[in-house]
Amino acid sequence: MKTDQSIDKKLVEAYKSGDKRALAALVKRWHKLFCDKAYWLVKDKEAAKDIAQDSWTIIINKIETLKDPKQFKFWAYRIVCNKATDWLRLQSKNQKQTVRNNFETKTEDNVYSENEQLKLKLSKAINELPNAQKIVIELFYIESCTLNQISNLLNISIGTAKSRLFHAREKLKKELQDKK
Repeated sequence: MKTDQSIDKKLVEAYKSGDKRALAALVKRWHKLFCDKAYWLVKDKEAAKDIAQDSWTIIINKIETLKDPKQFKFWAYRIVCNKATDWLRLQSKNQKQTVRNNFETKTEDNVYSENEQLKLKLSKAINELPNAQKIVIELFYIESCTLNQISNLLNISIGTAKSRLFHAREKLKKELQDKK
């Protein structure tokens, strides 16, 4: 990890000094990972590519403000997460309506195993969470991030991450108990 951070530090410092090849190296090193992170958050390949590209625009414009070049990874991931959150916020109303419509069209008469029905209910309940709680749930349970990592990625305090996780769990419990 120290090696990765020192590579990033050298590339960021070289770019700040005017070496355009350093930016190309940073893009080559991180672009696919940014696309993957954005896709993981938004579940839309085209949107993920756009988010990564928009993130690079911000990174290039604000790289001079990066105080510790070793922290490039976390700083840039935070930008990608923020852009993905913005995209989710814009899509939220349409997405919730689509999920509701899809769920309502599936009737109890369909031949779903209990496990599939539970997964469907859980997925619907997660999609109905506020975006901030949804992202924390996905980072914690799907990506297996620690609360400290979530805090760093989302630029929030650990207490806020814990609180969002707690409230999301409570909402999911209540939602799943109400549906029984």
